[in-house]
Amino acid sequence: MGIKDLSVLDGRYKALTVELGEIFSEFGLIQHRVYVEIEWLKFILKDLALVKVDPFLLEKLDRFTIDFTEADAAVVKKIERTTNHDVKAVEYFVKERLESAGLSPLKEWVHFACTSDDINNISYALMLKKGKKVVADFLETLLKALEETGLKHKSVPMMGRTHGQPATPTTVGKEFINFAWRIRHELFILQGATVQAKINGATGNYNAHYFVYPEIDWISAGERFLGQSLGLEPLLFTTQINPNASLSFILHSLVRSAAIIIDFDRDMWGYISLGYFRQQLKAGETGSSTMPHKVNPIDFENSEGNMGLAIAMMDHLAVKLQKSRFQRDLSDSTVLRSLGSALGYYVIGVKNALKGMGKIAVDPSAMVRDLEANPELLAEPFQTAMRVFGEENPYERLKDLTRGKRIGRRELDGFVDGLEKVPEDFRLRMKALSVPQYTGLAEHLVDLYFQREKN
Repeated sequence: MGIKDLSVLDGRYKALTVELGEIFSEFGLIQHRVYVEIEWLKFILKDLALVKVDPFLLEKLDRFTIDFTEADAAVVKKIERTTNHDVKAVEYFVKERLESAGLSPLKEWVHFACTSDDINNISYALMLKKGKKVVADFLETLLKALEETGLKHKSVPMMGRTHGQPATPTTVGKEFINFAWRIRHELFILQGATVQAKINGATGNYNAHYFVYPEIDWISAGERFLGQSLGLEPLLFTTQINPNASLSFILHSLVRSAAIIIDFDRDMWGYISLGYFRQQLKAGETGSSTMPHKVNPIDFENSEGNMGLAIAMMDHLAVKLQKSRFQRDLSDSTVLRSLGSALGYYVIGVKNALKGMGKIAVDPSAMVRDLEANPELLAEPFQTAMRVFGEENPYERLKDLTRGKRIGRRELDGFVDGLEKVPEDFRLRMKALSVPQYTGLAEHLVDLYFQREKN
């Protein structure tokens, strides 16, 4: 990390994105390209048996990728300065290594019948598969934190706020479980999403493959290579490039979960401002350069800001990478290089939401004070009961009593005493109901989440 780093991903937030650096860095991309070239060469030698070689050579080829270093990547970059083509530079690098290893007869089988995007799209597919797991693991950690908090505080009553105004009570736990349910849904989609790749040549028709070896079932061979050797979903119907449908699908799922996390961040920010959650202090930290008393919800604010960047980038990637003029143009190549950055901002957002959660403590007394200060919230159940028992104009009468007014329990109980059609036992029940008790099935819904979603 250097003071002159252009991107915060390599500077200020490098420690938060380290898990993605090995995958999506320039080194990571080159390493994956070398791996794909070697795996395709091994497939030609072993599966298709186009060249007879001793089995020990396959193990020797594995060392090309196992032992790949940053110095090797630097050699590739040096070759690229001459070729002005990044994938061709990788091909030449592999050929040079074959020569050095005494395997010159295999040189021209490197990159056999491939267009550059055969190597490139597979490399990015493998990178996406790894990156998807990293992101999913962090998202699952956030989900578990939401679930634990929801279960712990399932019975703590809290005033709801619709349009920012006092509204029907809920519980702290139920509100956390609302977010958990949404995150769980997107996590399920993310974890189950397959990653697609193609290896069908310059315009997607296996032209060169079929011309030199018409007797080989190249469609089946490609499916074996991609599916069995690399664990990817084979694509058959493409131009020169992968249409990136699976990438778009994954990114749009991440966009949705990022939006959910922003929603969560903003609610947490609001609850902290209302005093419902206290922030735990840390010695030495400063909240404001001029106001010593400040303890700001900076982690949730950081999460919100970085998730916004992630959404903007992922949405652009998801839409742009499905477009290519005719059989291919190169506008996808430069955009794909920002895939790691998009995931990086996302991971920063998740980690800061988690960090914020780790600093808060629920203040039930503040919530109860708020609830008891708003007895007019019982207008909802009371007018509903009045409907059941046939009282005239229940909504309108309670509206006249409560709308825009501060009333006390005395006024509310007096109103109940004046009801003519509600039976006395039910009127007693109405008068016994306190606002903190009016949480409906909130606790039960938390339990139901764990019964249904966790099984």
